[in-house]
Amino acid sequence: MKKFLVALSGAGLLCSVSTLTLAADIDAGKAAFQKFACASCHGEDAKSSTSPAYPILAGQHADYLRHALKSYQRGQAGAPATSNLRNNAVMGALVVQLSDEDIDNLAAWLSTLPGPLGTRR
Repeated sequence: MKKFLVALSGAGLLCSVSTLTLAADIDAGKAAFQKFACASCHGEDAKSSTSPAYPILAGQHADYLRHALKSYQRGQAGAPATSNLRNNAVMGALVVQLSDEDIDNLAAWLSTLPGPLGTRR
């Protein structure tokens, strides 16, 4: 019975994560990528970065992208170092303009793009 409850809880968690991705507006994510000029560093396809120092975004997990963008926001807001933050002048200036909805939409859209980060089944 205990194993069944653990499995059921895990299934519920997976459903809630996929629901979050489905709730995001993929087209709005693409529009935000263009509006905030993300392609100027990460490439039009989000995988042809202008510098090896800039990460490939296409195909990355949506939850990771959300976490990264929120970390840049915390870094820009001057949160304490224990707050899991990222500091980067360029990204910091861009992410302060993003709403939570923008972040969800961007992350959802980028996660749907084909990329070299993994193998889709």
